[in-house]
Amino acid sequence: MMGAHHAACGAAAWVAATTQIEVHAGRFLPMLPDSVPLGVGLLEVSPVGVVTGALVTAGAALLPDADHHNATIAHSLPPLSNLLCAGVGAVSGGHRRGTHSLLGVAVFVAVAFVAGLWTIETAEFGTVYPGAGLLTVLLASFAAKALKIIPDGMRRSPWVVGLTAGAFVTAFAPEEQFWFPIAMAIGVIVHILGDMLTTGGCNPVYPVRLRRPRGLGRFPVVAQVWRPNGNIAVPLLGNAGSLREWCLLVPVSLYALGGVGWAIMRIGDGQAAAHLSGLG
Repeated sequence: MMGAHHAACGAAAWVAATTQIEVHAGRFLPMLPDSVPLGVGLLEVSPVGVVTGALVTAGAALLPDADHHNATIAHSLPPLSNLLCAGVGAVSGGHRRGTHSLLGVAVFVAVAFVAGLWTIETAEFGTVYPGAGLLTVLLASFAAKALKIIPDGMRRSPWVVGLTAGAFVTAFAPEEQFWFPIAMAIGVIVHILGDMLTTGGCNPVYPVRLRRPRGLGRFPVVAQVWRPNGNIAVPLLGNAGSLREWCLLVPVSLYALGGVGWAIMRIGDGQAAAHLSGLG
């Protein structure tokens, strides 16, 4: 799956997990129910939390590709990102190995958990999260590079975007405990699932190699799902960047943008309500 699509899927997954927007679809299509929920609301966060979490999750959904020294995200925050991707690739065993497995999920979540433990109490912003903010500098630059928010010729801009996003997350992170490792987990898992929907697949139990018996390779379905290198694939999307992938990711991207836009509008409503309450 393409990098921009990974980022969009990560943001959409966070929006779905933290919102429960009701759409009155019956007004437009009589065959549909009067109210259709767009989101499951598993984790209740503020509108600011929806925005900050979507930003973090979009970047986290690109982290598994840090195992490739020449990936798009490797050039997102030079020279830090170049060194990081080279190191991660060497430790993880190469592309689509350690970082694309359950072991990789555990490591990324552990890093996010430790970073989220660093908190500071302030009079103006309440509890702030410097550790989450520092990691967000990297994650936001990943997302900005993959989504082509930053032109390739503007080499210093990723630092501006990353530092701005990091400061925003530090000051306005969700108040819910463990939000940062949850966002990290959602992003990384969404990335792995996305790659498993393409022909290349992943090995979720790396470093254990799931060797396919030779006899099973004669069956076309098994041969497509269980790759000779031990990867597991359900290639519903075909090759990365295929037309099927675009057909899926256009509505997913629109959903993510719509959810973040809805949350931004709710931020203003919440501030107005708090102001009126204070006047009362």
